[in-house]
Amino acid sequence: MALWGSLRQSTWAVSSLILLNLWAVCNADPRITQAGLFCGQNRTRDTTAFFPLFTRDMEIISTQLTNNNSDTNNWGHNGIINGTNGKGNMSFFALAQCYGDLIHTDCLLCFAASRTKLPSCLPSLSARIYLDGCFLRYDDYNFFNESIDPNQDRLNCSSSVGVTASDDEARSLNQSVKMLVGNLSSAAVMNGGYFAAKEMNGLYGLAQCWNSLSREGCKACLDEASKNVQSCAPSREGRALNTGCYLRYSTRKFYNDGSPTTTSGASRTGKTVAIASSVAVFVMLVAFAAYAFRSRLKKKEQERKNLGRISSLYNKSNLNYKYETLEKATNYFDPKTKLGQGGAGSVYKGTLPDGKVVAVKRLFFSTRQWVDEFFNEVNLISGIEHKNLVKLLGCSIEGPESLLVYEFVPNKSLEQYLFDKDKIKILSWKERYQIIVGTAEGIAFLHGGTQSRIIHRDIKSSNVLLDQNLSPKIADFGLARHFADDKTHLSTGIAGTLGYMAPEYLVKGQLTEKADAYSYGVLVLEIVCGRKNNAFVQDSGSLLQSVSLIIEIC
Repeated sequence: MALWGSLRQSTWAVSSLILLNLWAVCNADPRITQAGLFCGQNRTRDTTAFFPLFTRDMEIISTQLTNNNSDTNNWGHNGIINGTNGKGNMSFFALAQCYGDLIHTDCLLCFAASRTKLPSCLPSLSARIYLDGCFLRYDDYNFFNESIDPNQDRLNCSSSVGVTASDDEARSLNQSVKMLVGNLSSAAVMNGGYFAAKEMNGLYGLAQCWNSLSREGCKACLDEASKNVQSCAPSREGRALNTGCYLRYSTRKFYNDGSPTTTSGASRTGKTVAIASSVAVFVMLVAFAAYAFRSRLKKKEQERKNLGRISSLYNKSNLNYKYETLEKATNYFDPKTKLGQGGAGSVYKGTLPDGKVVAVKRLFFSTRQWVDEFFNEVNLISGIEHKNLVKLLGCSIEGPESLLVYEFVPNKSLEQYLFDKDKIKILSWKERYQIIVGTAEGIAFLHGGTQSRIIHRDIKSSNVLLDQNLSPKIADFGLARHFADDKTHLSTGIAGTLGYMAPEYLVKGQLTEKADAYSYGVLVLEIVCGRKNNAFVQDSGSLLQSVSLIIEIC
C-alpha cells in the first residue's frame, strides 16, 4: 500500500505541476485559500470499508470535472456510492462544486486542493471544506437538499487586508454591506443560483448556491447567509459558509468577471511555453519516480521478509491473535480504553473472550519506522521473561494494522506518580527504593541474562510501568538493539529521548550498555528528587553539576 501510495503521489505531483505551469502562464486564479474546514463528530469504526468509498468517490468526481470541458460557468457535481463492508450496506455521499466565475482549469485546481485537505477529517463520517473558489463535502446520508443548519453553518469575518475600518468608515461600510448582500442574494436566486456583484460603494460580492438545491432552498440559504454575514461589518472581508450556499463580500475585487487578460497572440505564446515547460517537468519527475520506485521496492521487499519471518513464527504458535478478537476486546479502540500514547503507537486496555485483561499496542503507520520497531519488539522479547520486564503475549499482523499484545500492568507509568500535577499517590522512600532496585534488575537481565545482549535505548520514567504491588516493569522495546558478546559496540543512528541519552552516544553514535546505564542514572535522580531531568539543567547549568551538588550534600 505504501508503494501504491507513493506512485499515486508521484502521478498527482506530475499532474499538479503541469496544471500549475499552465496556471502561472495564463494568470489564472483558482482561489484555493481555505475559508473553513469542518469535521463531523461521529467517526466510523469500519475504516477498511469507509476509506475505499471515500477514495473511489473522489476519483469519480475528479473524472466528472475533468471530462466536463464546456464553457459554462456553473460546475456542480455529486457522487453517490453504495458499498458493503461485509456486515451490511454502507452509503457514502459527496458533492463538489466550483463557484460560477471559475474557468475549467481553475475549477480543477481548486477541487484538487480541497481533495488533498479534506482527508484530514477521516475517519469522521462527515466533513465539509470551503475554499474561496469551490466547495467539497462528504457524508454518510443524502444531504443534497439541505440548505441551512444552525449547528453547522459558520461565518468567517477575517479581513483580507488585515485592517478594520475606522469609526467614520464603519457606519458607511455597515450600510454598504447591508445593501450589497441583500441585492446579491436576490440576484443569485433569480440568476439560477449564482451571481457576482459589480463594485458597489467600494465593495464586491459573490453568492453561490449548490446545484443540488431547489430554487426555494437556494433562497432560504442565501437569505440566512445575507442576514448573518452583515454581522462581519465593519470587517473588510466577510464570508457566510452555509450548508447549501456560500456568500462573500470584500473591499477588493476577488472574482473573475470574464474580461480577457491577454491577446490571442499572447495566449498562444503562453500555451506554447506552458506545454514546453510541462513536458520538461514531466520528464524530470518520471526519472525521479523511477528512481524512487526502485528504492522503495527494495525497502518493501525487506519489510516483507521481516514480516514473513514473524508471520511464520506466530502462525505456528499460540501467540497469534486475530485482529477481530483484539478489535472487539478494546471496544473497537474506544478512546475510553486508551491507556497512553508514545512515539510508536497508542496502547489500549482490552478484555479477551476468556476474561483475561491485556494491553493492546496499536502501531502508527506514518513512517517506515513502524516495521523496524514492530520487528524489534516481537523478535527481541517474544522469548524472554523476567519479573521486571513487561511480557509480550503475542501479536496480530493479518489485519489492516499491526497490533502487539502485552500483559496488563494496572498502575500505569512511573512518570504519572512522579510528575503529574494531580499525582495518584506520593511514593514512599521504601517504594522508591523498590522501583530503583527492580528497574536495575530488569536492565541487568537485558544486558546479561539473555542469549545476546539487549540495549533498551529508551529507559525513562514513562517506559517504567508499575504493577499492583508498585513493582517496576520496563516496557516499550521498539528502539532496542542486540549484539553479540564478541563486539564492543554497535554503530547506529541516534535514537532515544533527549535528557536521558549519554553524551558520548550522542557525539559518536557508538551504542553500548553504558547508554542504558546513563539513562538509568538520570531516572534514579528523578525518582530521588521528584523532578524532571531538565529541571537540574535549569538550576545549575548541567546535569553533572547537579549530581556533584547532590553527592556533596549527602
